[in-house]
Parts: sequence; structure tokens; C-alpha cells
Amino acid sequence: MRTVNFIAHNDIQLLYCGTDYFPALIAAIDGARSEVYFETYIFADDATGTLVLDALKRAAARGVLVCMITDWFGTGNRRVKAMHAQLEAAGVHHRIFNPWFRRGITRTHRKICVADGEIALVGGININDDMFCDYDHNISLEAPRWDFAVQVKGPLVDAIHEEAHAQWARLGKMNLVRRIKLYRKMRVVSKELAKNPVVAGFVVRDNLRNRRTIQRAYLQALGQARKSVMLANPYFAPGHKLRRALAQAAQRGVDVVLLIGVGEFRMQDAVAHSFYPKLLAAGVKIVEYRKTQLHAKVAVVDDDWATVGSSNIDALSLFLNQEANVVIKDVAFAQSLRQHIEQGVADGIVIHQDDFKHIGRFRRIGYEAAFLVYRLVMRIFSVGKYA
Repeated sequence: MRTVNFIAHNDIQLLYCGTDYFPALIAAIDGARSEVYFETYIFADDATGTLVLDALKRAAARGVLVCMITDWFGTGNRRVKAMHAQLEAAGVHHRIFNPWFRRGITRTHRKICVADGEIALVGGININDDMFCDYDHNISLEAPRWDFAVQVKGPLVDAIHEEAHAQWARLGKMNLVRRIKLYRKMRVVSKELAKNPVVAGFVVRDNLRNRRTIQRAYLQALGQARKSVMLANPYFAPGHKLRRALAQAAQRGVDVVLLIGVGEFRMQDAVAHSFYPKLLAAGVKIVEYRKTQLHAKVAVVDDDWATVGSSNIDALSLFLNQEANVVIKDVAFAQSLRQHIEQGVADGIVIHQDDFKHIGRFRRIGYEAAFLVYRLVMRIFSVGKYA
């Protein structure tokens, strides 16, 4: 069972929305001297996508090795094909994750960039315009999409670089012996890193090496929480372990606040609503965010634990997709992220326990039915792992 390997002496900067993220991403690519590893779920055909694409092309033109991975489903088949030809012509090496579901239904939902093994960016921000919805680029938003990433410098970049390089190798042509060797290498836990003072760790989720790593990181933090938990997520459909951990934290006096994005998919909202009564009864505070599209996958626990990444709190992220989060143990960073979440809570709508007492019987049944359908589908897709 793998746990988070924390590494000290890193410089980690919180990036808020595309306003912070895209300039930092393009600067990292433009500053690269030898190599860039880049992986994303959505790479849109818009002005933002063009800016990033041009930066990748510029890097390749000056002799930098540029290795780029996009998800076939997230980016779209037509967009992937058009972009692939364009990238290859410009000297950018491009691999498509799981084209036409050749390796099953798993998606790469990760957003990672590593330049020269010296600077890394990890988070939840796709390559698309902040002012348009992820799920429908024809729908404009009244405010920028609410999302986060981190920029990392220091020893932790080595772990992120190793994972990015391994992902690139896995998607290439590799015989069984080499795949087994790579699998064993990526399972090695460095004892030397474990001796360092706690600062930050890089956690990934896949279906071979790290099936529950991100969920365990959340469960450990929730189990050790003593004062407060603030969690923001757009697709809230946790298994019973996470639901129980949230309820138990609230019941022992921890101030637990969930900031949940709603309004994108009716089915997703219904599933989330099915959990509300028991969580509210346990003392969990639930706030729905409707100001703009909430896409962030972040949390702060007590004064010094925080996480930023790509993993939603649902079965797709926790039991099926490939994901990547950074876990930070730092008071200043946690305080900075907490302030953003508190502002999000202030902009949201608080859900009270009494609100559900006045909901009609058929709507209650609808919420439960949505959850039962969701659980069945996820158990099929995740081979029974959803719980």
C-alpha cells in the first residue's frame, strides 16, 4: 500500500484560474532548454489553445524535445486528429491517450507540464478559455471558471518528471519485459525521501500501481483533522468510505465545509443531492457554488494540509481515470488556498437541513434512483471498485 512521499525544500506557488496558469505555463515552455513533457485532458481549438500550441511549436523549433499527450475523449477525435498532424509537422512529438478506447474506458484526466526537469505545473486547469464551459464551448460564463493549479520548483519536480516520462514511455511501443520493469521501477518508494521533513508530495491514480492513492491521501487527512476541513469539488459522488470520513470528522467537532459545483449536469446534481441529508445530519456544512463553473479540485485541512490537482471526488476520478494531485504541508500555502475557498463559500448558497424536509416525495425518490443508477454504472465500469 503506497502512501504520500513528502519531500522538503520546494517552492510551490498557487495559480488561480487561467489568469495565473496560462502565463506561467507558456513561460515554462518558452524557458525550456532541453525538454518539455506535457499532458492534458482537454485541448480546445480556441484562442487559449492556440497560445499554448504556439509555445509548444516554438520550443520544438529551437531544438527542445517536446513530448505531448492529449486524451482522445476529452479533447475530441476530430480535434485530436487535426492537432496531431499539425504538431508532428512542427516537430512536436504527440501521443494520444486511449484512442477509440483501445485500452478500455480509462481516460487520462491529468494536467501536467514539466520543463527541463526543473519546473512543473500540476492542477485541474484544462487548455481552454476561462470564459467558456468545459462541457459546451458554445456556452459563455459570466465570470472566469473557478479553478486552480500549482507551479512547483525544487526536489518534488523529480517525482513529477519521472511520472511524466513514464507515462510517455507507456504510450509508446514497449515489449512486455520492458513494461514489467517500468512497472516495478515506478512502485519503488524512496526511503531517503521519507527521511526529509514534510513539505509536499506528488500522488497519482491509475489502475495498476496506485489504484487508491489519492483517496487514501484524503482519508488520512480527514482522519487526522482536528479543527477544520474545507473541500471544493465540481463532481461530488464519493464512495461510502469518504462519506463516512467526512461525517465522522464533523461529528467529532471538526468544522467540515463542502463547496460543491452544481448546474452542469442534472444527473450529477441529483447524485450529489442524494448524499446531502446524512451529511447535513452529521453536521457537515454544504454550500452550492453557482456564480460560475466550479472546476477546482482542492481541499484544506486544519492549518497546514492542502491539495490541488485533477481528481474529482467521484467514482470516475477515484476508481477509474488517471489523475494527479500535489499534497502540500505548509501553513502559508494552506492559508492562501483557504482564503480562496472561503470567498467561494461566501459567493455560494448554503444548504440547510430544513431545505430537504420540504422536498417532495417524488424528488427524493429521484435523487435516490439517480444514485442507484450511478453506483451500478460505476461498479460495472470500475470492475466493482466503487463503494
